[in-house]
Amino acid sequence: MKMTNETLDLIKYQIKRIKKANGFYAKRLADIDIDAIRTQKDFEKLPFSEKADLREAYPLGLSVVSEEEIVRIHSSSGTTGTPCIIPYTKQDVDDWAELFKRCYEIAGITNRDRIQITPGYGLWTAGIGFQLGAEKLGAMTIPMGPGNTEKQIQFMIDMESTVLCATSSYALLLAEEIQKRGLRDKIKLKKGVIGSERWGDKMRRRISEELGIELYDIYGLTEVYGPGIGVNCEHETGMHYFDDYLYFEIIDPKTGKVLPDGEVGELVITTLKKEGAPLIRYRTHDLTRIIPDDVPCPCGRSYPRIDIIVGRTDDMVKVKGVNIFPGQIEDILREVDGASSEYRVVIDHENGKDTIRLSVETKLAEAERPAMEQELKHIFKSKINVGIVPEAVDIGALPRSEKKTKRIIDHRYES
Repeated sequence: MKMTNETLDLIKYQIKRIKKANGFYAKRLADIDIDAIRTQKDFEKLPFSEKADLREAYPLGLSVVSEEEIVRIHSSSGTTGTPCIIPYTKQDVDDWAELFKRCYEIAGITNRDRIQITPGYGLWTAGIGFQLGAEKLGAMTIPMGPGNTEKQIQFMIDMESTVLCATSSYALLLAEEIQKRGLRDKIKLKKGVIGSERWGDKMRRRISEELGIELYDIYGLTEVYGPGIGVNCEHETGMHYFDDYLYFEIIDPKTGKVLPDGEVGELVITTLKKEGAPLIRYRTHDLTRIIPDDVPCPCGRSYPRIDIIVGRTDDMVKVKGVNIFPGQIEDILREVDGASSEYRVVIDHENGKDTIRLSVETKLAEAERPAMEQELKHIFKSKINVGIVPEAVDIGALPRSEKKTKRIIDHRYES
């Protein structure tokens, strides 16, 4: 992505603020001469930062403002050990609301919609981010939070909700429950805004068809505002992101070298206007690509795009010397007739060797399942070059989650 002079000036201003605050980043950037940063190549020589670095700044070492200016803190979810605490100023909160409002607008959502929010509230940025954007948009907000599926469906019917905000796992759970109860004709949903975890094409189609709605991927992470920094439009040609607030790079995750637009690598984000805790060259570990400018989106919007998140550098597992990503499994399921979107991989070490059991839900009759299992085994071996024990199970047999579904379980290193 070509850096403009305006973007470079915003980054240099952020670095000045960081150095003046004399906190975590000031030490990291101590030897950096701001006046020597004159070009994009100069910027690309700056050091990266990672989540491990942010943990070292606990509790408020990332802050570059006075305590009186901090109006809220958030913490990233799903981690063990010391959390990453991210302070927000009032302007940060307002900016986040504006970014999320843009996401809703790109998804075709207006102030006449009724938005039902199911992600969690609290230290996690999810629920409150969806709410901020909805209120900024002027839409009716139904802040349900997670769980209590019975009540979720009741409110969906009674309040005539038109937009569902959820993780893909919970959206699927709701879709299955609504179908099971024969309530499809009673809901008024038109759109779903889905975030927090990657999801494959089969899962997308199931949710869309069972609920009868258009689906939109929303992107974000707690360290960088939260969800709401990118979303796809109706043409589904990638996720538009907001380059007036954020600078995106794609790097080779092994070498750190910046890759040309169009090549898949790790997304690195620099915040341009974040007040409380600006980030310089933050490694997200999300794998994607920047869609080149010479491939314009049919929607005509000028916001640049990244492709869907294909995985994470840290969700890979290695079995028998082979790297396996969830995205590869989803691609395989797309080729197997009768296989649904829901799967679970259990890796173990038995009799001196690693084993992989891949369980996949299906609607096929018992007599048809052995053929599907053999096809699954064959394609997995040919695509990934690792043998598996395939298992076809009934729809609904695998665990469902109101948050993120854990699909790969590795027992090899358990004590």
